[in-house]
Amino acid sequence: MAGDYSHPARRRRRVMLPATLFLATCASTFWAGATDFNPVEYMRSFEAAGLAIFRHWRPGLLYMAAVLAILLTHEMGHFVTTLRYRIPASLPFFIPMPVAPFGTLGAVIGMEGSRADRRQMFDQGLAGPLAGLVVALPVTWIGIHQLPAQPVAGSGICFYSPLIFQLMIDFFRPDYPTGSLLYLNQFNPFLMAGYVGMLITGLNMLPIGQLDGGHVSYALFGRGAHVLARMLLIGAILFVLIYEKWLWVLMIVIVTLIGTDHPPTADDRAPLGPLRRILGLASLTIPVFCFHPFVIKEFFP
Repeated sequence: MAGDYSHPARRRRRVMLPATLFLATCASTFWAGATDFNPVEYMRSFEAAGLAIFRHWRPGLLYMAAVLAILLTHEMGHFVTTLRYRIPASLPFFIPMPVAPFGTLGAVIGMEGSRADRRQMFDQGLAGPLAGLVVALPVTWIGIHQLPAQPVAGSGICFYSPLIFQLMIDFFRPDYPTGSLLYLNQFNPFLMAGYVGMLITGLNMLPIGQLDGGHVSYALFGRGAHVLARMLLIGAILFVLIYEKWLWVLMIVIVTLIGTDHPPTADDRAPLGPLRRILGLASLTIPVFCFHPFVIKEFFP
């Protein structure tokens, strides 16, 4: 790996692609926030696009800053851990998606996981989600405080709030009707960024394959994690078929192509210790708090 980046041109490519994708994601998340999370609607004409940016540049910038802070902190949690253990890793690759309501599909980091032992893999997997939550929780708190006194229905994204949202609303905003749907048509960029942060964290912590939760699960259960991953994938397929939640088909296809089974580490016998075991078991409940049973109700009702 070191030899691959000894040439100046290769070093530039190593930095230029992540930097370009990051800037593109800045633009796409700004665009999502400025268009009230309905970017496709404003792509019909240059006049509509320009007007949206001119009128709503502030919520666009706030959403961009908040959601990228969550994603960047998440990926830096992974990256710093790889530096600590001297595991070769790339800079984060952000994924811009200007036609999606969120403006992004998250970010990934490439690392030579086969060089990490069981304990190092556990730390690498868990560091990202925990770091991301450190930012996502206060961002969500700001968004909850900006909620109106009563739910406002209308165009935009309507979703059932994740369990962590419900708990925070009950604690910080007892005046807000319990169990209400959240409508993001009144430009609450922090709440939307918090929602995206929770959604990405919840998905990453699913104990499948080489997702962050898959790293943690394999470190805890060894090959028993393969059984858990396959059961979860079957459950997800049944959920999509029974409730017709076709938005999740792509996620299931991607996970299936990547593989549900986690590969062996450099040393599967490296001890975790009781503290890591307790933290790991507790972390596997993160998706429960980051999702609602029906997750997203619909886009653009």
